[in-house]
Amino acid sequence: MNRRELITLLGGATAAWPIAARAQQAATPVIGFLHAGAPEANANNVRAFRKGLGETGHVEGSNVSIDFQWAYGDLARYKELAAELVRRQVAVIVTLSSAAANPLSGSQY
Repeated sequence: MNRRELITLLGGATAAWPIAARAQQAATPVIGFLHAGAPEANANNVRAFRKGLGETGHVEGSNVSIDFQWAYGDLARYKELAAELVRRQVAVIVTLSSAAANPLSGSQY
């Protein structure tokens, strides 16, 4: 290999390196946020949740995504939403619902 071929090869590899590095970066983790209620009634809880994430360096839309799922009081739907988050393989599922409201716990009211 002569000098000109080597420089061309190294130049091409250097140009492709940033593309390969970006392709290897981990995907933004997704937090599944599951609640038996409605977003309107839980605005303060969501605000506090986002604030807590921010205090630990997690910023929605920057280095973490949140997939909000609301059952609107339909506990059968709550179970379906939980299963959907598991199928999506979110990094973690957060819920503010009590065990009594959680149909997955087997508890009754």
